[in-house]
Amino acid sequence: MAEVDFDTYFNDSTLCVDYIFGGGPEGSRILLDSRSRSDGWYGKRFNLNRLPLKGNGTIAVIDPANGDTLYVNSFSSLFQEWIYTPEAATVSRSFENSFLLPQPKGEADIVVTLFDNRQQPMATHRHRYRPADELIARRDARGYESRYVHRGGDPRRAIDVAMISDGYRPDEAELFFTDAKRMADEILSYEPFASRRDRFNFLAVMVPSAQSGVSIPLENVWKDTAFGSHYSTFYSARYLTSPRVRKMHESLASLPYEHVMVLVNTDRYGGGGIYNSYQMAAAHNKHSLPVTVHEFGHSFGGLADEYFYADDEDDAYPLDIEPWEPNITSLVDFRSKWVDMLADTTPVPTPWVDLGGTRQERMERGGSDVDTADYPAVGVFQGAGYRKSGLYRPAVTCRMRDNYHPTLCPVCERAVADLIDFYTLL
Repeated sequence: MAEVDFDTYFNDSTLCVDYIFGGGPEGSRILLDSRSRSDGWYGKRFNLNRLPLKGNGTIAVIDPANGDTLYVNSFSSLFQEWIYTPEAATVSRSFENSFLLPQPKGEADIVVTLFDNRQQPMATHRHRYRPADELIARRDARGYESRYVHRGGDPRRAIDVAMISDGYRPDEAELFFTDAKRMADEILSYEPFASRRDRFNFLAVMVPSAQSGVSIPLENVWKDTAFGSHYSTFYSARYLTSPRVRKMHESLASLPYEHVMVLVNTDRYGGGGIYNSYQMAAAHNKHSLPVTVHEFGHSFGGLADEYFYADDEDDAYPLDIEPWEPNITSLVDFRSKWVDMLADTTPVPTPWVDLGGTRQERMERGGSDVDTADYPAVGVFQGAGYRKSGLYRPAVTCRMRDNYHPTLCPVCERAVADLIDFYTLL
């Protein structure tokens, strides 16, 4: 595809489009909620009509005169996780989703598509953008205190991450900024982020909450916080998410950001990361720093989980489809993954011995914390994507598998490096 010139088709402004993704037994739908514009565009300015990863959905800006794609990005959503839960078989629900687009200079069609777990379209919505539309709100900065905890470069050229607070009262602002600095420094201590730290900006934005802490529905604990973050998502004790995605973006209007990380004032273990949507980070437990890197691997890097459940397999990934995530494979199309990183003598699949789960799981049971076998650095090890059989990961262990492993595996590291380069280099 020919490269799209940013200045020809777009203003240096952001169009934020809010949608409702909803559905249940009757199927899935996408509804347009609202639109707003603000100064400055902080997303990609080249590779505008190209995708680095397929994701579970796409949003595109289309030239209505000739049908050319002027801009496209991919994403995942909490809704697309929910539709494969037991609740979705009997109940209809809705989920907020917000997306940032460069503001077109002329009329344009905006097309949103959701894919099912077989990577087939399950819902689509198309609507026309008109620059003179009076109902597109103008949003200015909300005036929340903000500080760069890391500034690597020009916000219009770097990858801009907004770190916003939830569950921090006004008198806990300094605690939040300290937490944000710790989290950013931890991410930037890992490769490939460390060697590319000059391509990232982390901006901490203090959005005050009425109460300190976080809601824990399974324990009947409810807090009044800025974004209503809560554990117990899909009745999973450790899954931390927020239903107020639109409010996140309203809080960040006119600030330089593209990715969103929500720091939650809690010492409870857990978190969440949704590709090109948002990340939730619990700030104060002993695993907060490694979990933050793991969830950033999801939300920014589009990486899959490399762990699995020994007694409860998940069918999120059909075994006859090659996952789009770069760090797991079903072997249906392994040529598209890390085959070039294997030594000639490495068998596919690669044998390994399960000592009883991840190091963290073994330690929690009082067992061994040491992997004693000598495995190749890169192989094709069965057990990934919540399945103990049929899906494969590239290393015995990795930050995307185990909170105690100090690095991303070589395949994850290369995949994230390629993604950073896609966004920041011609």
